Amino acid sequence: MTINATTHLNFRGDARAALTFYHAVFGGDQALLTYRDANAVQNPAEADQIMWGQVAAENGFRVMAYDVPSRLGWNPGEVSFFLSVRGNDADEISAYWERLAEGATIIQPLAPAGWSPLYGMLKDKFGVTWVLDIEVAYAA
Repeated sequence: MTINATTHLNFRGDARAALTFYHAVFGGDQALLTYRDANAVQNPAEADQIMWGQVAAENGFRVMAYDVPSRLGWNPGEVSFFLSVRGNDADEISAYWERLAEGATIIQPLAPAGWSPLYGMLKDKFGVTWVLDIEVAYAA
């Protein structure tokens, strides 16, 4: 049996925009289900917000997201998680970086690092902190 862990992002009204952006960056398939689609509307103002959404690409990239309803508490935290994208192709990682960098705050520019031929960190326009790097074998 195999399992996959998928990062699930929680937003307050920005899930559609974030998933659409990540779909544009990574490609693949995008699925969006609104509270209206699921017949789960509790606040009419939130009917078209995302109850469940996902971007899944053939290269293995996958992220899920939803809009936390206003009746529930929500605090995104300062830096409560990073979303890590690791690969073995510098051109592919660089292309993702360039697209994610649109409207982002660069924390660490994409460049060689002591542990990786290419590493960078940024906070995207939705406040999500991303780490992109080239995966290399761990040398103890």
